[in-house]
Amino acid sequence: MQYSNAFCHHTPVLGAAQEVAHTASRRSGPRQWLRVVEWLCGAQLHPRTNATTLVVARDLAARMDYDLGHVRYQMDAMEARLDVSRPTLARHVRCLRELGALVWVEHGSQSNVRRRQGLEGYAATATVYGAVIPPEYDAAMGHRVVGSGYEARVVVDQRDHAGPSGRETASLTRETPSLTGVEVEEKAKMVGGLTTTAARPRTTSPASSKSRRKRTTILGARVTAAGMRLGDRLARAIRSRVPWTRRAGHDELRWVCADMGEQRWTEEQAVRFAAEAGCLRGADLKWQPDRPHRLLAAELRSWQAQEEQDRQLREDWANAVAWEDSTAARDLASLVRLFGLTPAETATVPERTDEDRRRARMDWNIWPEVLDHMAEDPDDALDLYGTALCKFAVGQEARL
Repeated sequence: MQYSNAFCHHTPVLGAAQEVAHTASRRSGPRQWLRVVEWLCGAQLHPRTNATTLVVARDLAARMDYDLGHVRYQMDAMEARLDVSRPTLARHVRCLRELGALVWVEHGSQSNVRRRQGLEGYAATATVYGAVIPPEYDAAMGHRVVGSGYEARVVVDQRDHAGPSGRETASLTRETPSLTGVEVEEKAKMVGGLTTTAARPRTTSPASSKSRRKRTTILGARVTAAGMRLGDRLARAIRSRVPWTRRAGHDELRWVCADMGEQRWTEEQAVRFAAEAGCLRGADLKWQPDRPHRLLAAELRSWQAQEEQDRQLREDWANAVAWEDSTAARDLASLVRLFGLTPAETATVPERTDEDRRRARMDWNIWPEVLDHMAEDPDDALDLYGTALCKFAVGQEARL
């Protein structure tokens, strides 16, 4: 894909626009979000993004909630996993926020989250980020977006993929399992008149009705013997290695795993899928859901929907055009010529407000980011974070 250097003049997202309630970006799941971040870095929207930014983004995406795209920051654990310094880690997370690809869902603080939950003990409130897709990406891809901000959604044109008509849909609809017969009232013809015998119902044979039906899996795939055999093996692997699934019967798990078998999953893939499904719901060694097979089935449907989104995204990438050839770029150029507007190249960073300063000083857990900012521009860091937070950051560094 070709990227235009016109993207290099992207105005960074600052202040309140980095909050989930005020962002101009729309919500996303982890898989699509990671591909968008790769595109944003390749388009050079931010001058300080590089390969480390993608490493940080992949670590966040691997831990994100599949539905909401929320993830806990966990800076200490990330520092150990990625083998990068805290200031470097904070800098690249800040780049993602300024790209409009990451928003604050909750600021970390020293307040006791366990007390709010009615539990004993102490645990600080964690920093939580949300994955979002900035409007620049949708404009470059030519997406139609309805709504605004975090709840905006992309509109997909289905007119070229029209489904069956109402009559065809009705004819393809499955019969309710309890209604296998169809009664037809008719009169028996006789020579010279009609009989007075009551009309006799005609019913279809249950056996022939069942034989005409094609058995399908949860995701709608055709059931095969090979897929069921592999699904049986995957169900045994999940049951033995994922404790919270053991309240489900083997047949229930095997039926859920039929889709995995039809797609030729390995045991490692199936076990990892089940384990991640539990982690997304806070599973621990004592967690025992009532119907674990239904939970896995719901995750499979969510996974299939995400795969469809990924397929659509790949098609978008294949059909994407360079910025200067896009409709948004042509419209902007027309406005510049017509009204003498300032081109994007001369766009300036918005002036900092007291609200920006107040929000920057809310979370003292970002002291590595403060240190990084002080190393780049001490005066600007003092203006944004204040003397107290800057002194605290220096003191924390001295303790390392």
